[in-house]
Amino acid sequence: MRRTTSDAKWISNALTRIIALLISTVFIVSTRLFLLDAQAKTLTIVAFGDSTTAPRAGVVVYAKLLERLLLANNVEARIINAGVGGDTTDSGKTRFQRDVLNHQPDLVVLQFGINDSSVNVWETPPASTPTVAIDNYKDNLIGFIRTLKQNGTEIILMTPNPLRWTDNLKKAYGKLPYDPEDPDGFNVLLKRYGSVVRLVANQERIPLIDVYQAFETYGAGKNRSINDLLLDGMHPNSAGHRIVASLLTNQIISRFGSTKK
Repeated sequence: MRRTTSDAKWISNALTRIIALLISTVFIVSTRLFLLDAQAKTLTIVAFGDSTTAPRAGVVVYAKLLERLLLANNVEARIINAGVGGDTTDSGKTRFQRDVLNHQPDLVVLQFGINDSSVNVWETPPASTPTVAIDNYKDNLIGFIRTLKQNGTEIILMTPNPLRWTDNLKKAYGKLPYDPEDPDGFNVLLKRYGSVVRLVANQERIPLIDVYQAFETYGAGKNRSINDLLLDGMHPNSAGHRIVASLLTNQIISRFGSTKK
């Protein structure tokens, strides 16, 4: 049977359409596989802060709890605990590159404030001003946040937890500007620093975990006290860390969703 020129053109056009369809199908499948693989990545999360973040003997800290809670909610994450006892935002700046940026994190949880706001009245001679002035504290937080944003890193900012008097703390800090006769008298300056954290979170439009408020809300419950959440009047115990880890888990899931296939 003799083929005409029109038959040849029809066959050629049909082959062209089939090839285009195959290329399109391969592209779609490849794209879906890429997206599935991206969803399956393990998040790198750095917990950057002071002794309320750092590992502590006899306490299951929130960074350790967080990995388990996220996995239970289909989020695979590697948690790096970059908390250091006694740290302030000033001293944190000196290790920010090494302990945070070098890990290329997807998310950084940022919590400082107790040491920044501390007036070390136990020193000789006694200090009369906070370790880090409140304006410098604010600038340091903003500096961390904007650097992380430039790197495409997500941030969750946390307020410090409230403090409660113990005999040891009264002995060390029971002088002005603190009031050892007031159950809330150790927080006179810390409250102001917590307000700065809220202000910065709002200004920079980043998520906030208000640990201070969460502990106070717990303590206002019947037959409950903020002391139930503290190891020594200053550092959260395992129960306190569970509250923080739970709040963080909810926030992370809402932002990242499941990372599992």
